[in-house]
Amino acid sequence: MVELSSPQLDRLFTALGQPTRRALLSELARGERTVSELARPFDLSLAAVSKHIKVLEEADLVTQRRAGRTRVCRLNPEPLAQAAGVIESYRRFWEESLDSLERLLG
Repeated sequence: MVELSSPQLDRLFTALGQPTRRALLSELARGERTVSELARPFDLSLAAVSKHIKVLEEADLVTQRRAGRTRVCRLNPEPLAQAAGVIESYRRFWEESLDSLERLLG
């Protein structure tokens, strides 16, 4: 059973709730990127992109490593499976509830 409430899950959904962070994750799904490479398509400063990356790191969606003077980011998709499990639990609950209501009304 998927735990529906936890601080880690809260951080995950908070991170996913912002369009720029979702766009960063989409970019990282194509492979590792430096912070500068991630910032390029956005009208944001490196500092702003770094703050978004920090939120993604706190949700365990991104890891960083140093390569010389640059930071290289990589997607960690495992927390997304937890999110999918939570969403699936809600989907099952509502489907079963609506099926029960349909039986009662039918």
